[in-house]
Amino acid sequence: HRSHMGSCHYITVVAVLVLASLLYTPDIPVDVLKKTYVDQESKFLDFNGSRVHYKLEGTGKDIVLIHGTSSSLHTWDAWTAELVKNGYRVLRMDLLGFGITGPSSQGNYTVPAYVDFIHYLTSKLEIQKFDLAGNSLGGFICWEYAIAHPERVDHLVLVDAAGLPSKDLPFPLSLAKIPILDKIIEYITPYWIFKRSIIDVYHDSSKISNELIQRYYELGLREGNRRALVARVKERTSGNFDKLSEITQPTLILWGEFDRWIPLDKGYKFKEAIPNAELIVYPAGHVPMEEIPEVTVADTIAFLKK
Repeated sequence: HRSHMGSCHYITVVAVLVLASLLYTPDIPVDVLKKTYVDQESKFLDFNGSRVHYKLEGTGKDIVLIHGTSSSLHTWDAWTAELVKNGYRVLRMDLLGFGITGPSSQGNYTVPAYVDFIHYLTSKLEIQKFDLAGNSLGGFICWEYAIAHPERVDHLVLVDAAGLPSKDLPFPLSLAKIPILDKIIEYITPYWIFKRSIIDVYHDSSKISNELIQRYYELGLREGNRRALVARVKERTSGNFDKLSEITQPTLILWGEFDRWIPLDKGYKFKEAIPNAELIVYPAGHVPMEEIPEVTVADTIAFLKK
């Protein structure tokens, strides 16, 4: 009987190991990713031991664009092209923990640390006064930045911004908070999880290309990014929302009516809390600047030029 139990136990262990080896998703070395996701506009800058990937394109009025969780500067491709045509110089970057930039050498993924990072980057590039736009986590960083450094920001654009108190995290992110599972995610992150997340953040799934899923998937597997994501998700998800009333800049809030990650009621809360704010709602999901770039960037330019 004991030997039977032993052999069952042995078979289970072997089955688990075989399954793990089949599901194991290795990190992708950054040099491999650079072949696809770095181009002639890409630049690099040292920040506390990390090589930050950024792009500075166009000439004219400065605008800084900040992406969200598990994203990269590529989320702003369509906006950038249009802003450059309309007389803007556009700065965008892969935040620490994401994209080509990869993990922070300090392992610090708090929003105040990101605010300091944006301040360092803009100062280093001698961008003293700028318009500031961000999506999701990027939006959270933007409004916290405007509170911390009001003298630097002309206009604020919040696209489905995070940072207001919320009961639950979106499904893929909530996995990273579960003990044991958080460790597994660093090694086993199947393609379908990325695909499911993108289907989740788009309202119109016909806008999702395989190339788009592949980009999120490959950059998500950049060495160190999965560990960074787990660390980021464990940080505080809400900020100094009681200070939103201190934001004096003209503020444009863009929101996807069908956002499953940060519902529309948060858009109305931002509008109520920020004194000089207007809200535009679109038939889109969590990333309207990616899903419907033409109309969202046109509305943004009209707002900035008012």
